[in-house]
Amino acid sequence: MSRIIIFANGHLPDREKARAIIRADDTLIAADGGTRHMLTLGLKPDLIIGDLDSITEEERRKMESDGVKIAKYSRDKNETDLELAIQHALEVGPGQIVIIAALGGRLDQTLANLALISDIRFAQLDVRLDDGVEEAFFCRDQVQVQGRSGDVVSLIPWQGAVAGVRTENLKWPLQNEKLYPEKTRGVSNEMTGDTASIEIKSGLLLVVHRRNS
Repeated sequence: MSRIIIFANGHLPDREKARAIIRADDTLIAADGGTRHMLTLGLKPDLIIGDLDSITEEERRKMESDGVKIAKYSRDKNETDLELAIQHALEVGPGQIVIIAALGGRLDQTLANLALISDIRFAQLDVRLDDGVEEAFFCRDQVQVQGRSGDVVSLIPWQGAVAGVRTENLKWPLQNEKLYPEKTRGVSNEMTGDTASIEIKSGLLLVVHRRNS
């Protein structure tokens, strides 16, 4: 399955865990300031996209001399740099999009990034935010969480109630139940194996998986 990895300009809690996400055949995109994370990890982006207000002129010259493609946009734009990167990734048509350094840091940016990947355009595509410590993605029918026993999994209704929630290999199972956005029923469950399964009948469910190791 082809993958596009997008580095955002947010918080990166553990560089080595982030590095472990990358595969040799991934296409790497830096959303403006995400370039700094890639440079720190010794990675060369295939593309840098954004208004370039978060990278230095020296960094830009180095990337250009290394043959990196740069798509510069005006600062007076309606989209964030990450949204531009996601739009470009959609045009390429990968099997999966993983967005690194888009969780933590500024709350407004984190919420906006989650909202971005809730778009109906991603209904048939695996798109997730992942920093190596935590990952977040949406369930529209059924998904699996790959991890280890003891990892924390939270199920958060998004945009309204979620009906027909069923889970397997979670410590506190849900069996055809309804989760409400104003209730915390689905928060802080625990995996009892390496794979947990989640299925819903209607709604949009945010899945947050925190790895314990």
